[in-house]
Amino acid sequence: MDAHAQGPSLAGPHARQPRVGGLAVRGATILTMNDAFDIVEGDLLVRNGRIAAVGRVDANERVDRTIDARGAYLLPGFIQTHIHLCQTIFRGYADDLALLDWLKTRIWPMEAAHTAASLAASARYAASELLHSGTTTILSMETVHDTDAVFEALEPTGLRAVVGKCMMDSDSAVPARLLEQTGNSIDESVAIAKRWHGRANGRLRAAFAPRFAISCSRELLEAVAHLSREHGLVIHTHASENRDEVALIRSRTGLSNIHYLADTGLASPRLCLAHCVWVDESEQAVIADHQVKVLHCPGSNLKLGSGLAPVVEMRAKGISVSLGADGAACNNHLDMFEEMRLAAVLQSVRHAPGALTARDAVWMATREGARALGLEAEIGCIAPGKRADFILVDRHRPHLALGIDPYSTLVYAARGTDVRTTVVDGEVLVDNFTATRWDPSEVADAAKHEAAALASRAGF
Repeated sequence: MDAHAQGPSLAGPHARQPRVGGLAVRGATILTMNDAFDIVEGDLLVRNGRIAAVGRVDANERVDRTIDARGAYLLPGFIQTHIHLCQTIFRGYADDLALLDWLKTRIWPMEAAHTAASLAASARYAASELLHSGTTTILSMETVHDTDAVFEALEPTGLRAVVGKCMMDSDSAVPARLLEQTGNSIDESVAIAKRWHGRANGRLRAAFAPRFAISCSRELLEAVAHLSREHGLVIHTHASENRDEVALIRSRTGLSNIHYLADTGLASPRLCLAHCVWVDESEQAVIADHQVKVLHCPGSNLKLGSGLAPVVEMRAKGISVSLGADGAACNNHLDMFEEMRLAAVLQSVRHAPGALTARDAVWMATREGARALGLEAEIGCIAPGKRADFILVDRHRPHLALGIDPYSTLVYAARGTDVRTTVVDGEVLVDNFTATRWDPSEVADAAKHEAAALASRAGF
């Protein structure tokens, strides 16, 4: 990375700590999120970045570090399947607008004004917030340019991430810097995947990320479908978020959004569709038949006035529905606890209390996220052999002290600031509420500086 894009130093007291050879966590209430929803009162042993044992760990087991987790919930790190890291420093600049106006008047001009330095600062700022609040894995769509800067910024944070360069080749409403030639968009996306997919011991992965059908030519979408099959990479796009978007796509193609995407060849188990607020029965059938994954973002859908997604109906059809906060420009925070709570209570409004339970919401935030990313064999539950991605939630807080039902406590009472410890690949990244690889104040200061400069470049 160029020197101007390096951002805050990682040296000094917040420098990266060496990976421990063995880590024991003792006395936790462990929500395994396995198929049986087992809850275990006991210990966790980590070796070489993976979970070695769950339950009782011999007191004589030799480890480099022991964490006393009495009074804490231990559960898999949250997996957010729809994020825009590049928009984190747009927070507060794009409020009180509906989707298409929000994009045209705020988001696209600001994305066009990004530099490698501002993208890196935004990614680090988001990673700090995500890891502090219990998210260990994300699927993120960036902007059209300088995606390498995002990968470079993420690598030293320890966050697990699947990142795609935004692809846009067919929209007269976007700024010139975001409008690509079809071949260039495809070539750059493939090149980024070759450079980054599998880096950092597999912690960083690449995706193809066509923005949505409004901004992408049919040629581009068909090419992405072919490339996804060829390379086995996830496709990350938006679909049926807003009624105006749905109407515009039908007027252009003669098809509903989901049927059009399927007609281009995109529909497959690798396709991840953010939102799906306005999908009728026939579209849900297409999603289910092709094992397409749905990425539900209740906070964003509410703030943009987009609507309430038919989550209960989709899950009843066997559709994988996971959770994401979307971007800080339309939420405005990245706290998975809030998304779990909203997911559950909004379906209570649509149907009846209990239509989507607290336990369902935690499943969506963990197991379904892993399923969406094709990483179920690696993450999403607490079991021997899985990567050691987990969090400790402090139950000593007044609002968590009773904890009669762990799922209810986590979804309806807990919040991101209750996360005491965050571990990815067996490395403690947040230790007793303190970051180990970065200085949050330095990261936030750099983000504020870059946000002000970007807003000036964009004319806001």
